[in-house]
Amino acid sequence: MGKLDNKVAVITGGTTGIGFATAKVLAAEGAKVIVTGRNPRTLEAARAELASHAEVIASDATKVAELESLFKHVGDKHGRVDVLFANAGGGEFRPFEAADEAYFDELYNLNVKSTFFTVQKALPLLGKGSSVVLNTSIVDVKGFPTTTVYGSAKAAVRQLARSIGAELVPRGIRVNAVSPGPIDTPIYGKLGLGEHTDGFKAQMTAMNPMKRFGQPEEVARAVLFFASDASSFVTGAELAVDGGFSYF
Repeated sequence: MGKLDNKVAVITGGTTGIGFATAKVLAAEGAKVIVTGRNPRTLEAARAELASHAEVIASDATKVAELESLFKHVGDKHGRVDVLFANAGGGEFRPFEAADEAYFDELYNLNVKSTFFTVQKALPLLGKGSSVVLNTSIVDVKGFPTTTVYGSAKAAVRQLARSIGAELVPRGIRVNAVSPGPIDTPIYGKLGLGEHTDGFKAQMTAMNPMKRFGQPEEVARAVLFFASDASSFVTGAELAVDGGFSYF
């Protein structure tokens, strides 16, 4: 028997990286998994690889109408959501003085708005014993140059775990967060670092107490902990999966 037998799990931004790895881990533990994405190329690749593990749906987490359609589909097909991993997010890094209004709005839409409304629109399907997991980042507690907007958005997501968690705990719904450090995913090609990408990754490796990048599966197993009954007395928490980066 798996830890999530017959559970219904929804993962936003699940066609690559951490979300994709989490889909595999939760499916292996018996969950019925639904993943979303908005990039046609990664959607197609995910459908090919996850065909026997998960349903892959085109849905943009920054658009409330698409979230409503997503959860209507899930409700019609499954009737409930037992595990919700609000994973969609990201965005490139920019120096403070280069961050204009459009960039600011884009990162807050992608990280904060998407997370808030993902949980809100899923709420009618979440019942007693269900688990919500939000994806934050170590930049919600550590300051790095060029991460001002991104880091503040992720700090807002961290606060959502606390405040939504406080509201939903009387309903028996737990809300927690995973906080990845440097993880080996395609995101590093999307940060706007260009020719500095390799140097940035080398710097992150040198600064990390474990002297390596983490793997997406290592974050996925932290999500599994929050999704399962192993964390039945845990809510409002944030678990750093970062090789000690945010602690030492």
